[in-house]
Amino acid sequence: MGQYNILDAKTRLSELLNRLESGEDVVIAKAGRPVARLVRIDSPKKRPLGFIKGHLPDDFLEPMSEEELSEWEGPLISSTPTSSSGR
Repeated sequence: MGQYNILDAKTRLSELLNRLESGEDVVIAKAGRPVARLVRIDSPKKRPLGFIKGHLPDDFLEPMSEEELSEWEGPLISSTPTSSSGR
């Protein structure tokens, strides 16, 4: 890990970035006192969507048919039987 004063860091920024790319950490100092550490940022890994298991049908993103749309926008109907006894 190398330590550089602010003026050196400004002058040698390209060199410091090359050091970071090779895995070395760089410390920036002000008047000889370390104030910041530069570290390499690894590229983010590509993650697959994980909330849907299995396979989506090919027409998943297609618009709804008129029938499906009317059912979607229609009133909610409970599938739970209700008691009419009033208890």
